[in-house]
Amino acid sequence: MTNKLTLNEYQSLASRTSGAGGDGQQRLIIAALGLVGEAGEFANMVKKLTAHGHDISPETLAEELGDVMWYVAEAATVIGIPLGEIAQSNVEKLRSRYPEGFSQERSINRQD
Repeated sequence: MTNKLTLNEYQSLASRTSGAGGDGQQRLIIAALGLVGEAGEFANMVKKLTAHGHDISPETLAEELGDVMWYVAEAATVIGIPLGEIAQSNVEKLRSRYPEGFSQERSINRQD
């Protein structure tokens, strides 16, 4: 069995490959643009898989998701918040919105 990284460990290891330099604002802009670019690449692969019948492996899709994660980690590093904390806050928000799991009714009638 392989060791699995925690989100904070991933963030730390990923930050070693940041060559962005510059101030925090420049790094944040690069992270945001990289994130949408990589998310677009992932979405395009899903489009080709579903609409055009291309044979795209789960491993190829996972590689693109890894690139998305790298930019998320870079943005989190720039703003000074650990990925684990971001993930925990997101889970708490989702638990609050959907305590019994997702429901269309709760989504439509959401208060926040």
